[in-house]
Amino acid sequence: MSAPRWDGLLLDARLATLREELGAYGAIADGAIGWKDGVIAFAGRRDELPGDPATLATTVESAGGRWLTPALVDCHTHLVFAGDRAPEFERRLQGVSYETIAREGGGILSTVRATRAADEEALLAAALPRALALRADGVATVEIKSGYGLDFDSERKMLRVARRVGAETGLDVRTTYLAAHALPPEYAGRADDYIAAAIEWLPRLHGEGLVDAVDAFCEGIGFSPAQTRRLFDAARALGLPVKLHADQLSDLGGGGIVADYAGLSADHIEWTNGEAVTAMARAGTVAVLLPGAFHVLRETKLPPLDALRAHGVAMAVATDLNPGTAPLQSLRLAMALACTHFRLTPEEALRGATVHAAAALGLRDRGRLALGQRADIAEWSIAHPAELCYWLGGSLLHTLRLRGTPPPPL
Repeated sequence: MSAPRWDGLLLDARLATLREELGAYGAIADGAIGWKDGVIAFAGRRDELPGDPATLATTVESAGGRWLTPALVDCHTHLVFAGDRAPEFERRLQGVSYETIAREGGGILSTVRATRAADEEALLAAALPRALALRADGVATVEIKSGYGLDFDSERKMLRVARRVGAETGLDVRTTYLAAHALPPEYAGRADDYIAAAIEWLPRLHGEGLVDAVDAFCEGIGFSPAQTRRLFDAARALGLPVKLHADQLSDLGGGGIVADYAGLSADHIEWTNGEAVTAMARAGTVAVLLPGAFHVLRETKLPPLDALRAHGVAMAVATDLNPGTAPLQSLRLAMALACTHFRLTPEEALRGATVHAAAALGLRDRGRLALGQRADIAEWSIAHPAELCYWLGGSLLHTLRLRGTPPPPL
């Protein structure tokens, strides 16, 4: 008897493949999925299997009629930080604006003080429960930004911890250098000098294998378009892709800036104008919607959703997990908020947290259940894929497979 072709095979599954040629959700009612060496080798109808299931794979299991989707991808988080900002949440509920709190020395800078004071072990201990909460919600890939250090040693510490989060949890962690997140107090009034320092640190951190992409906060309380472009020029010289906190609080043309650099994504984009949307469409830049921050800040200015759809700009959905404006540890809840606040359909939200989120990280090897994709598979106890956005909270995940294997308990 010949050796089995595959490492694992799941039968009796309903597949939401997200393959567009298969219609809504790319659904397959009586499906099967097999994998070899962590890569999907078959995803289709059970009656299309190329042989007896018992001879096809080393391990054959039944999904019991449950729905399988690609594992989720959280493409925008600030998961590594120390402390919290619950008192600021109370102040905002009393009518104090986010911008006012930031200008008073709160906001990002309060988290910077706490993060600088914490060592690597303390940061890791704080970050792991957040990462595990995302994993328990079906996430297999997560982006983690720096940006609460704002000096070389602290930015390096954050990025090192981000890599360790991946090693400890089995999640595929993509790191983003966000030193241009806020102006640290020691550089008060010298933003250009700080950008020069951030540019100097970048090749050193990249050389240590700690940086997968470069981001900036282009905003009135952040950095100017010119300063953002200086940083992006440095990233491009190193061959690093860029993404941008763009047009969250005002229209500084951030969507157009990141498109000029063929950037991976423009994130937030509540104030992005039509010209920038057109530029994003030409560049293939993904629009990352962050409804958690929109919800917590009680914003009313919607992203240009009709324009994004009209121009075919891919829309991703992410948590923006951070201690200030989006203390959100559930990508499923972010999907639900995207449906409620931004009127995405549940299918758009699911695609936004899988295939489009992967594209926002420059990853084309995940996000669909299809031949050759990573065998990152989420198995759900639901009767219809729309339930992933319908239920607010609760545990719907039955099994998560990372490259075909359930992650280690922690």
